[in-house]
Amino acid sequence: MSHRTYGLVAALMLGTAAIASSACASEMQSAPDAPNFPNQNKVTYVGIADVIQFKALDKYSEPDWVTKQFVETGKLPPVKDRLPKEPMVYQVGNMPDGIGVYGDTLRHVIGGRPEGWNNSAGQAQGWGGIDIAMYECLTRTGPLFQIKPEELEPMPNLAKSWEWSDDGFVLTMHLIEGAKWSDGEDFTSDDVMFYWDDNVMDPNVYPLNGASQESFGVGTTLKALDKYTVQWTFKTAFPKQFLYTMAYGTFCPGPAHLLKPQHPKYSDNTYEQFKNAFPPDFMNFPVMGAWVPVGYRPDDIIVLRRNPYYWKVDSDGNQLPYLDETQYKLSTWADRDVQAVAGSGDLSNLEQPSNFVESLKRAAKDDAPARLAFGPRLIGYNLYMNFSGNGWGDPDEREQAVRELNRNFDFRKAVTMAVDRKKLGDSLVKGPFVAEYPGGIMSGSNYYDQASTMYYPFDLEGAKALLAKAGLKDTDGDGFVNFPAGTVGGKNVEISLLVSGDYNTDKSLAEGIIAQMQTLGLRVVLNIQNGKDRDAVNYGGKFDWMVFRNQTELASVVQLTHQLAPMGPRTSFFHRANGAGELDLMPFEEEMVAAIGKFISSNDADEQVAAIKDYQKISTSNVNSVGLVQYPGALIINKRFKNVPAGAPIYMFNWAEGAIMRERLFVPAEAQGDYQLYPHTLPGLPGGAGPVK
Repeated sequence: MSHRTYGLVAALMLGTAAIASSACASEMQSAPDAPNFPNQNKVTYVGIADVIQFKALDKYSEPDWVTKQFVETGKLPPVKDRLPKEPMVYQVGNMPDGIGVYGDTLRHVIGGRPEGWNNSAGQAQGWGGIDIAMYECLTRTGPLFQIKPEELEPMPNLAKSWEWSDDGFVLTMHLIEGAKWSDGEDFTSDDVMFYWDDNVMDPNVYPLNGASQESFGVGTTLKALDKYTVQWTFKTAFPKQFLYTMAYGTFCPGPAHLLKPQHPKYSDNTYEQFKNAFPPDFMNFPVMGAWVPVGYRPDDIIVLRRNPYYWKVDSDGNQLPYLDETQYKLSTWADRDVQAVAGSGDLSNLEQPSNFVESLKRAAKDDAPARLAFGPRLIGYNLYMNFSGNGWGDPDEREQAVRELNRNFDFRKAVTMAVDRKKLGDSLVKGPFVAEYPGGIMSGSNYYDQASTMYYPFDLEGAKALLAKAGLKDTDGDGFVNFPAGTVGGKNVEISLLVSGDYNTDKSLAEGIIAQMQTLGLRVVLNIQNGKDRDAVNYGGKFDWMVFRNQTELASVVQLTHQLAPMGPRTSFFHRANGAGELDLMPFEEEMVAAIGKFISSNDADEQVAAIKDYQKISTSNVNSVGLVQYPGALIINKRFKNVPAGAPIYMFNWAEGAIMRERLFVPAEAQGDYQLYPHTLPGLPGGAGPVK
């Protein structure tokens, strides 16, 4: 453990870490400075070609037991025949510990539960890196944290190359030729077009992570030119930002040969039946990722085994992954950190502040099984208000009245000024970790500009005055403001606050908001929902407010850029169109849309920076969201694993599970443990009982 870690632990134990406080004033000002926190991540920047290339090699190899038990017995073709014409080759020069060896297991602990394997129709696999292990996308962005700024663009993946037309409106993509799904079926443009035509473009299907046509630009079209070529046509020239949208998790095609027969367009199924056609106990679901689901015990474990048709190799021609098995123990998110630090789990994104101090203390010991490194402040929370005033979610009278308040600037300003962010941060963890967050682009982002980030400091009395200005007064003397006479019968203003029950941080922040809003005179009622139920409430528009952890667009800006503003009927998760497709944007939202439109359409770096500065100022000065707190995360990984890239953040372009390229991780033979549940097995037929020998 570095001397800086020891120093940080000592500071925490002595209580000497200071947190900057802001002055109390009701006037808007630039965002306050964040408390100093030692950033231990050191990134070695390289070019994309230093990481991967597509090319044929003279020879290929695989684990000896695969050759002996499957190839020599006629159960599998030789490895060279299972690989594409030009596989993706990981360059040894970018592997911190060089060419790896086969064997061992990567043990995850997760708090989610799988709904099923139909990612294309919106089913979650339980999070925690399962979907990243199973699904591959047209492009890849997770490892971009190490790419030189002058080369920064999405890495090729299922799309091995692409070129733009001279006028910039047409993008032709070349898919990897000869790659196969884990069951041996060819991956082709049919898979890409089924995902686009019958999932993204079907208004009755909601792919996981919210992919829609608007995600790729209103009016965008896609067609197949041949088996391995697809062509995009856009309404603006050179919209290179959409290359990021083609990465995780908005363009990761599923196996059309399995999914298509279940789609209502091609069967008698309902859309609900299509979505649920492949439940968690459907084993050996075909994937393009490194590992295939072969074992599932409810509330216990999910087991994935190596994909014998995986289309990536190392520089010596060894078919990846090196690790034969990945496991996902079904527990809680808090337990994930505990087990990773203790050594009974292997990997965790330390993102729950309540575990920070104890994890640092444990990692500082000489006999600690795991190493831990913090990164920049790229985890943040916002309070989002439902901005729809024209019927999204079919609101009743009270809900509609709350939405009208949400659209009132004085009301939003009152709420943000009544939030004591320092107290919220201290309730999560003491020390220099948590910083006040005004909302918008986070301070750890390369695009963050402090001068463009507007902030309304804590001022309870000023906030109360703004509530009165908005027409809200306590007319019955019970401590809570009432709606004006004639609105909801003049009853108390009551607001439902949606929050995920899966994370302690979410619940702690929500409880703090409820207490602070009570002092303002607003009665806020907690609505705790878990997993898919929370998502159903959110995307159904059935909420007043919600506390929500930021997604990647507020960290990377270039990933999921379309979600920074309501660019289309379904791109925002807190302001969507009604049933008629009508989107009632407020003037400042129209300004945000224009700023993000400029960012997407421009190919000039200076213009893009200026557009994001404009966006940030518009968003934060108008209280597009009520920012709460932001803090760093830390990657925890067992010391026996090699090829962990230096400086990998737990969340930037993607979660760490995508950034560290788990298919390259390995454990030296002498350090391997006896952890595999299904040793020397491979996935069986789709829908079969599990792995086979």
